[in-house]
Amino acid sequence: MKYILSIVALVGLFAFTSVNKKTGIHQFSIKSIEGKTIDFNKFKGKKILVVNTASACGYTKQYAALQKLYSDNKDKLVIVGFPCNQFGAQESGTEAEIKEFCTARFGVTFPLTTKVDVKGDNQNNIYKWLCKKSQNGVLDATIQWNFNKFLIDENGQLLAYFPSKVTPDSEEIAKYLK
Repeated sequence: MKYILSIVALVGLFAFTSVNKKTGIHQFSIKSIEGKTIDFNKFKGKKILVVNTASACGYTKQYAALQKLYSDNKDKLVIVGFPCNQFGAQESGTEAEIKEFCTARFGVTFPLTTKVDVKGDNQNNIYKWLCKKSQNGVLDATIQWNFNKFLIDENGQLLAYFPSKVTPDSEEIAKYLK
């Protein structure tokens, strides 16, 4: 009987540990806008700012601030833009058009992914992880519009979520980069 109770306790401990174990963003990879692979595992040791983007949005001007933040902090920060057409059809172009727009208009050099869904039935797996506390261990988030931002620490764990109105050059984000 004592042996059976020990096994039950170990199985219960294993199940509890498995269910509650946080996984990080480094487990993911995604296709880049150029058709290559963005492997988040390669970003270990740097913070990562994940942003859902759109080219025809009132917040589109944030691309300039994102690029400056990226250029000024390349040694410790990677920004990854996720073009998304789920909010007001504000990212309706092809991936080639999106890349051209971002490069020509804002000089974007940080990685951009293929177009993704950040909510709903076809939500990208990275965004499932970002938006569900049960997966990221930190918070639940609902993407309401373009240019929502998630900051990930050097170990791949979620640090903070910022809505669209929080600009990339805000003190709210800067305090994490000091």
